[in-house]
Amino acid sequence: MAGRIEDYALIGDMQTAALVCRDGTVDWLCLPRFDSHAIFAGLLGTEEHGFWRLGPAHAADTEPPRAVRRGYRGDSLILESEWDTPRGTVRVTDFMPPRDGAPQLIRIVEGVSGRVPMRSTLRMRFSYGRVVPWVHKHEGRTVAVAGPDSVWFDAEAETYGKSLTTYADFTVTPGERIAFSISWQPSHKEPPALPEPEQSLEATEEFWREWVEHCTYHGPYREAVIRSLITLKALTYAPTGGIVAAPTTSLPEDIGGVRNWDYRYTWLRDAAITLSSLLRTGYREEARAWREWLLRAVAGDPENLQIMYGIAGERELGEAELDWLPGFENSAPVRVGNGAAHQLQLDVYGEVTEALHLGHMTGLARNDYASLLQLKLIRYLEKHWDEPDEGIWEVRGPRRHFVHSKVMAWVAVDRTIKLIESGDADGPLERWRELRDDIHRDVCEKGYDKERNTFTQSYGSKELDASLLLIPQMGFLPPDDKRVIGTIEAIQRELSTPDGFILRYPTSGGEEGVDGLPGDEGAFLACSFWMADDLAMIGRVDEARKLFEKLLALRNDLGLLAEEWDPRLQRQVGNFPQAFSHVPLIDTALRLTASGAYGG
Repeated sequence: MAGRIEDYALIGDMQTAALVCRDGTVDWLCLPRFDSHAIFAGLLGTEEHGFWRLGPAHAADTEPPRAVRRGYRGDSLILESEWDTPRGTVRVTDFMPPRDGAPQLIRIVEGVSGRVPMRSTLRMRFSYGRVVPWVHKHEGRTVAVAGPDSVWFDAEAETYGKSLTTYADFTVTPGERIAFSISWQPSHKEPPALPEPEQSLEATEEFWREWVEHCTYHGPYREAVIRSLITLKALTYAPTGGIVAAPTTSLPEDIGGVRNWDYRYTWLRDAAITLSSLLRTGYREEARAWREWLLRAVAGDPENLQIMYGIAGERELGEAELDWLPGFENSAPVRVGNGAAHQLQLDVYGEVTEALHLGHMTGLARNDYASLLQLKLIRYLEKHWDEPDEGIWEVRGPRRHFVHSKVMAWVAVDRTIKLIESGDADGPLERWRELRDDIHRDVCEKGYDKERNTFTQSYGSKELDASLLLIPQMGFLPPDDKRVIGTIEAIQRELSTPDGFILRYPTSGGEEGVDGLPGDEGAFLACSFWMADDLAMIGRVDEARKLFEKLLALRNDLGLLAEEWDPRLQRQVGNFPQAFSHVPLIDTALRLTASGAYGG
């Protein structure tokens, strides 16, 4: 049975990633890309759907022992887990070397004290746990083949097969190191090169050490910022620069419910905040690669922006349900693909324009297509900004005039006007200034509830929405505007959980609500960071700091955050780890550091 979401560690090679549980089980791994089929899908089912456990031997009728200590080696993505057993102490080091050839997952067992009996249990199941591969020996190596895929298992201990599973039983003594690895290769090609575990470990550690040295943030929250930046780097698909929202699919927002989505794609709305975080912490090359991904993805059809694309810019992300998987803690259905890709979400035009504006303002190398793209986006918005859409949260209910979407349309026009004013583009300046004023007036007249002194989720609605917290951050209104302060305070009253975290919007429990789905969801962590930002912007810096530090305390022992926090179950929920949680963490840390609002 899979662990809790916060029981997992992330390792990866900047092209795919694995989740490793506290008991030494790899329960999730897609090869060769983030969005490929999983060969270990136990996270969303049972052990029959694939896993790889490496840890102290235990009786068959008992639970595998959990590591008593674990952590990343310094500022890296190298995981070290230690078990204290009656016979001694053992350490397992798990990592995926930055890819240079075949993708590899390497696990090194090291004896610390005593003589510890160990077991490796490898059950590969291709196609998300549905296909049992043909496992055989080839020149002394174990290989599993199914269709186009082959996975090669190399072990420095004797292995044997039983019940469609590959085992290794061995004992480790102090100072002894025994390595295991798997490598993926297209099944029609020659075998991948034999792994070199110790050399790969050294090279992986050096890679991360050099990468972290580029970070320019040295404030009081450096540990949290560095871990979040490493996580973002791990979620980056190196060949293209695209960043997946998370390396997982269908980890539920509502345990036992249907709010289960595939996040192994790249959302345009992540562009602006991700670019901002990377640029403000010294990672210009990653920011440049991310902008180039954005321009390629949008190229060819900029008037019809999708809200998300594949990691190489693919447009077709058809959604399907995997009915043979019961889901994480029986949260079904398990989905792959994402049908929201073709929704109309007008806010993405603002987010793309804001990303391009940030790149321009911070001196990223000029890209003429970026300026041309901005002008095309505004010409589209001129004709469509006043239409209803599905909004930032990808609701599957009816379209509405969402206030956040209109605000972001204003952002798109405003940033493009600034581009023209700077002399780096030509456009109908006066006409677009009038358009900017029209949108602003429309939002303030139709999206604002004078009686309650708050903006609302959509025109004519009484409901609130945490995306309204972005109004001052985007410069739509100044932080000291009474309507901004009223909105912040209304969201605190109406969308806060008992422990002070922020919901995206009201859900309707067992009934279908604005999002067209039954059930509830947890507090959305990005929105809670936005609240901390807003509180700092309106001068309530002590309150902002306290909320931020409460949010930091929600991270698991390795500093990782999922998408949401369930206030009833007091646990993380949603896909994990979530880029859209770690990016605002970085931004809030930078804001609080700049304001001097931190303890100690």
